[in-house]
This record gives sequence, C-alpha cells and structure tokens, in this order.
Amino acid sequence: QVQLVESGGGLVQAGGSLSLSCAASGRTFSFLLMGWFRQAPGKEREFVAGISWSGLNTVYADSVKGRFSISRNNAKNTVYLQMNSLRPEDTAVYYCAAQTTTRTDVGNTARAYNYWGQGTQVTVSS
Repeated sequence: QVQLVESGGGLVQAGGSLSLSCAASGRTFSFLLMGWFRQAPGKEREFVAGISWSGLNTVYADSVKGRFSISRNNAKNTVYLQMNSLRPEDTAVYYCAAQTTTRTDVGNTARAYNYWGQGTQVTVSS
C-alpha cells in the first residue's frame, strides 16, 4: 500500500504561482511512477503531469505545457508540481497519484495509477 498526502493548494490571482507537494509513504518511493491529476466542478478528472520513477521522463498535458513543472526528490519521498502563470481555468482539486512500476514510460490516464491522494484545492481568481 502507498499513502499519498498533498499540500500546497490555495487561492491565487491569475498570473500567480503555486507549488504543490505530495508526500508518499508505505512503499519504496524510488519505484513509483508519480502523477498529478485535477478535477474541476462538473468535469471529469484529467491528467496534468507525470514523472517516471527515475525522474528522467516527464509528460505534461497540452494545457499546462510551459507553465507547470513536475519534479521529484526520491530521498524525501516527495513529488512536486510547480505551477506558474496560473489561469482561472486551472481552478480544480488537484490529486497526486502513484503506481508501482519499474517501467520508464509515463502514463497519462487515470487507469495507469492505482494509488490516489485526497486532493488539494487550487483556486485561481481573475
């Protein structure tokens, strides 16, 4: 089992920045594919970014490319999502997700992950 706890959400004005963190426990972090998803009210959960267990491969949704950056610190069992140039349409609950794997590719669908955090709210005001 893997437990995931997100932090860092909040309220920010459009154009601002926020940094999310996700701390993992319960299993060797080094072999965890990690991802961030988000879900806005009335919409389906969507992929935001993912990072392979090695940290060498990252994938981003087109909507956040160039604005968001995912990274990880295996020594701290933590994955980060740096969000810059935030827009009102980025408002959502952001979820951290994980999957145990030795593969180096990064899944960009919810079914590629089987562990989920509780989510943290990000609100971007216009």
